[in-house]
Amino acid sequence: MTHRTSLTSAHPARAATAAFVGTTIEWFDFYIYATAASLVFATMFFPEGVDPVVGLMASFATFSVGFFARPLGGIVFGHFGDRLGRKSALVVTLLMMGTATFCVGLLPTYEQVGFVAPLLLVVLRFVQGIAVGGEWGGAVLMAVEHAPERHKTFYGSFAQLGNPAGALLATGSFGLITAWDADLLYTWGWRLPFLASIVLVLVGLFIRLKVEESPVFAAVQEGTDEPEGLPVREAVRTSWRSLLLGIGVLPVAVGGYYVVTTFLQAYGVTEVGISEQVILNGLTLAAFVELVATLGVSWLGDRFGTVRVVTVGLAAVAVLALPQFLVMSTGSTALILLMLCVMRLAMATVYGPIARVLAQMYPPRVRYTAISIAYQVAGALFGGLSPLVCTALFAATGSILPVVGLLVAMALVSIVCLHRAPHHRDAELLSA
Repeated sequence: MTHRTSLTSAHPARAATAAFVGTTIEWFDFYIYATAASLVFATMFFPEGVDPVVGLMASFATFSVGFFARPLGGIVFGHFGDRLGRKSALVVTLLMMGTATFCVGLLPTYEQVGFVAPLLLVVLRFVQGIAVGGEWGGAVLMAVEHAPERHKTFYGSFAQLGNPAGALLATGSFGLITAWDADLLYTWGWRLPFLASIVLVLVGLFIRLKVEESPVFAAVQEGTDEPEGLPVREAVRTSWRSLLLGIGVLPVAVGGYYVVTTFLQAYGVTEVGISEQVILNGLTLAAFVELVATLGVSWLGDRFGTVRVVTVGLAAVAVLALPQFLVMSTGSTALILLMLCVMRLAMATVYGPIARVLAQMYPPRVRYTAISIAYQVAGALFGGLSPLVCTALFAATGSILPVVGLLVAMALVSIVCLHRAPHHRDAELLSA
């Protein structure tokens, strides 16, 4: 079977930029919740007098809800993305995320309305999870499918840039609030980033509407290989092994990240006694390092092989796991900042190129669904549970070593699955 539609886009940079802007907004919305969950939600949305560790675990539990909603979002928007197009699905996800995030900033606290407050928080977090579940796969596909074959890792990483950019904006916004007035954060200041996000959503929507549909999706529509039934059913039936390997590739990319950001932030402030300002400054600087490094390591992926570059990053995460936590107890701000930045450089080497790896593991006719299922199931298992499990391990043992062991194990699983995963070219899959 052949396709007349060209798989070469005239505007790969425009598609990549739109993917970057859209995912930046989505991840900013997601990460301001993560930051607030580790710093203020335990006192704002749960009863007074609760043990701090228990309150933190309850706060992280609401954080986890968003991750468990993400597979559902991936299935729902994957269906529409594979049937109606990547672009239309991405417009809806952006609007959903923006509305839910803005509403979090308006929520009453536990002191004002009792258990209604955490209930509303969970509902809005669920909506956020649905939106992110449909966003990531579509943004990655728009960037990768518009790109020429020899530059797919580089252009695909623009969608990944949204993660550190969103984190940079999130921690930076909370850092500015604490620098202005540390007490303000624990009264009404935490609401400001949530309310301000609506402006970013409007900008992102304007940019996203101007991007053309993916040429690979156009080729699928022109041909005869659209899904015969539900895309999710065909994805599971024809690509179940690749789906499992895709999930296995991602423990560090989606879970390890939250170990060295969300959990590390709570551990540093609650257990070690580091000031919120130092941690927020460190995570902001580390996010900037990741933002700058992502394009470079992804270019190296096109030059020397994507799998090889990601493997180096995973090995570096395993080696740095213990030093990352040990340095927190030194009291040296310089060492803490340095180690946060070095770890995020390793994370960038994993996360930036992984978009191309996942995008070309699956046939185009069910690709939006398949990549979303793999990424979001991994997000629920490894991302949503990581801060909660790490907190429980530390509470049970009083030691950080089990947390380090968990991160190393995640890196080893990722390496094994990465080297067993299939890697295809779009032209091969469309002509098969």
